[in-house]
Amino acid sequence: MRAWVVEQPGPIETGPLRPVDLPEPEPGPGEVRVRVLACGVCRTDLHLAEGDLPPRRPSTVPGHEVVGVVDSLGAGADRFAVGDRVGVAWLRGTCGRCRWCRTGRENLCPFATFTGWDADGGYAEHAVVPEAFAYRVPKGIGDTQAAPLLCAGIVGYRALKRAELPPGGRLGIYGFGASAHIVAQVAIAQGATVHVLTRSAQARKLALDLGAASAGSSDDPPPEPLDSAVLFAPAGGLVPVAMRALDQGGTLAVAGIYLSDIPRLGYAEELFREKQLRSVTANTRADGEEFLQLAVALGVQATVTPHPLAEADRVLADLAAGRVTGAAVLVP
Repeated sequence: MRAWVVEQPGPIETGPLRPVDLPEPEPGPGEVRVRVLACGVCRTDLHLAEGDLPPRRPSTVPGHEVVGVVDSLGAGADRFAVGDRVGVAWLRGTCGRCRWCRTGRENLCPFATFTGWDADGGYAEHAVVPEAFAYRVPKGIGDTQAAPLLCAGIVGYRALKRAELPPGGRLGIYGFGASAHIVAQVAIAQGATVHVLTRSAQARKLALDLGAASAGSSDDPPPEPLDSAVLFAPAGGLVPVAMRALDQGGTLAVAGIYLSDIPRLGYAEELFREKQLRSVTANTRADGEEFLQLAVALGVQATVTPHPLAEADRVLADLAAGRVTGAAVLVP
């Protein structure tokens, strides 16, 4: 099968992603194999390619926003049938025994494994996934539309919950890529006032088209104090900016798996009056199931640009350069 692997992590212009021919994977016990129909391009894939996320195995196939059709079942796998459409997301496995797993916080499992990092992902024509960590893709959502929902959507949704936005509250979104443009739709549909802060003029236009109350530069203050904010841009320098924009009692959730260093925070201006700064770590399967049903109910529509699988290296370069609006999706 055709696939891409991260051979030698480094700056994207050095070509860390390499096309290869690999044997089609065989599902093991409790696993299913899917024929990939679409795979979203996530910033985490870029962090892996460039080495911000240290590789956990050599020559890994990235990609963890996979929509595909089950075409082979491993021994004992009975949750899905051949021909079912499923989604493969970032969280690939947990121990099920630690105190985090036993208390509904499997995203914090110290033994968790991840698609496209610990095992090959969806920048390929086939992928294998433990059936317990696959999702049924709701009817009514196309393959390319569904792909970004499986990480950008799910993890963004967890970030929104971590930000503790009150009903009808004022939400600030810093950075406006694949995840942010989905979260904005959820928040607006639920009655929030959304202010988007991003360096990209094209992204600001998309934000306004989707119903944001305002869209400005990420360095500028929003037009009103914020009850909550989510930082999607991997820029630690925006943390104090966002904290200053919060009203008293407000919460900032940092959504990315990677963030550059955060400058020193001033207590009086950026933390006092019971402001909160929180991180977001992956998601639970319950988050994923809840979000996918909510996305259908609220009519969330990802803005996607499909690309042939053969263009994966160029698409990652476009993402690094800020040339992707909404979400890019690879189609074998």
